[in-house]
Amino acid sequence: MGKLVLPFVGMIMSELAQVGLIILSKQVMAKGMSNFIFIFYSNSLASLILLPSSFFIHRFNRPPITFSTIIGCFLLGLLGFMAQAFGYAGINYSSATLSTALLNLVPGFTFVLAVLFRLEQFDWRNSSSLAKSLGTIVSIAGAFVATLYMGPAILTGLSHANSSLQPLLSQDPNWILGGLFLAVDCVMASAFIIVQAYVLKKFPAEFIVVFFYCFFVAIQSAVTCLVMERDISAWSLEPKQRLLTVLYSVTKIVMN
Repeated sequence: MGKLVLPFVGMIMSELAQVGLIILSKQVMAKGMSNFIFIFYSNSLASLILLPSSFFIHRFNRPPITFSTIIGCFLLGLLGFMAQAFGYAGINYSSATLSTALLNLVPGFTFVLAVLFRLEQFDWRNSSSLAKSLGTIVSIAGAFVATLYMGPAILTGLSHANSSLQPLLSQDPNWILGGLFLAVDCVMASAFIIVQAYVLKKFPAEFIVVFFYCFFVAIQSAVTCLVMERDISAWSLEPKQRLLTVLYSVTKIVMN
């Protein structure tokens, strides 16, 4: 019984941690922290922690690290960096609520990519395939509604303007742009899952793969920061909320 319950508990804890990271990152980026610098700090610290621990954990059963393994990890890092870059940009332009809602796109996109790459068979006569297809359509439709429609405020103020309904299409272009960025984030995250399955099949040492992933994301984000962020003050971890959010992100990366 415990073996059946633990995976579900683990997934719930992971989702709660992800929601917490979304909320905290929204706050620090709203106060001026660059999403690229946030990605760099998080993955640099995570790779420093994982470097000794991953090779220690796999010291007895470590498969040989081949060139194809490095290439696979580099591709994982590229997909992960793009997912994080678009994801944090989407959070910055829209809201933590929209970002959390659009996370439901990841399973649908993953199913589509798994069928395209022949990792999963699709059969119209199979109830499981039909259910996954219907879930994918519903999640994508829901994403469009969440991005383009803003309903009445749940908590209204005293003014009459706050009690009126919002128009069908949001007039805030940043909200729509943020939704598009978050959708791209979900596509990149789904592609990451597919590539990760290939890499782990050939190199079944999870912690070492995560180390190389964080290492390559740190390098890619560092190069991007040097191009995009010319102000040296942007690298500051003050106020302390920036540092705490980075440490929270590192903990989530290492624990996941």
